[in-house]
Amino acid sequence: MYRDETEELNDESRKSADGSFIQLSDGIVHYELSNPNEKNTVVLIHGFSVPYFIFDPTFEFLSRSGFRVLRYDLFGRGFSDRPDTRYNIDLFDRQLTDLLDALRFTRPISLLGLSMGGVIASSFTTRRSERVRSLMLIDPAGARPVRISPLLTMAKMPFVAEAVLGWVGSEGLIKGIAKDIFDPALVEHFQAQYSIQMKYKGFKRSLLSTIRNGMLEPFVKTYEQVGKMEVPALLFWGRNDRTVPFEYNENLRAVMPNLKFHTIEDCGHIPHYEKPGIVNPILLGFLRNNG
Repeated sequence: MYRDETEELNDESRKSADGSFIQLSDGIVHYELSNPNEKNTVVLIHGFSVPYFIFDPTFEFLSRSGFRVLRYDLFGRGFSDRPDTRYNIDLFDRQLTDLLDALRFTRPISLLGLSMGGVIASSFTTRRSERVRSLMLIDPAGARPVRISPLLTMAKMPFVAEAVLGWVGSEGLIKGIAKDIFDPALVEHFQAQYSIQMKYKGFKRSLLSTIRNGMLEPFVKTYEQVGKMEVPALLFWGRNDRTVPFEYNENLRAVMPNLKFHTIEDCGHIPHYEKPGIVNPILLGFLRNNG
């Protein structure tokens, strides 16, 4: 359907990827695990469309700091399968649960969720609180509706979005993703990494399904539930975020009063990627006290 999705995602195409692969109930998942024998575990969950490379600085830092660190591509993104199914919170929750079980993680973990990954991490926390030691959120979605590109705002219109995305190709999405970044020096490299996944069939279908199944809508009730729990929680927000605007932090902090909150100045939607020198030490301190 989409003229620039020209390749199948299979064993041959996955040879170019780093990390590992595992078969779960809904498909094959691409993941990377460091320090497998360590006990204190941090799981990194990326956002709406950028796969796990978005955690390069975080993964490397926490691994060097002695944690067992797991990052993975959500279904439909990166080198994970693109099943033809509903991309809703139940799918993403099941993916995380299946992955932890398959890797035999039995001790409580620390979850770090970026943007839509914050919704997934928070939902998992409410559903399986016994498995979560602490929760960290970076510019999380779900406090209010997320701002998405004009190309994707029409996603809920049957057939229209498919036709438009099929006609314009991937250029609009690649240009749109640049708004996540405040520092222009990082844009070109970021876009080059992002675009790799776009040639594999099923990518755009998965994005449209994710929108149509409510993953970018408010999840305030989920955050309210977390706020009533005793799980330690940390929140970062980039001052210049244009995707999930900075002022949305007020909605989240109102229902999660025990959050430890940090504003990251001169920074967009991905402060851990743009400002790792500021974010990483805060993460480490929090995890050493709560992880």
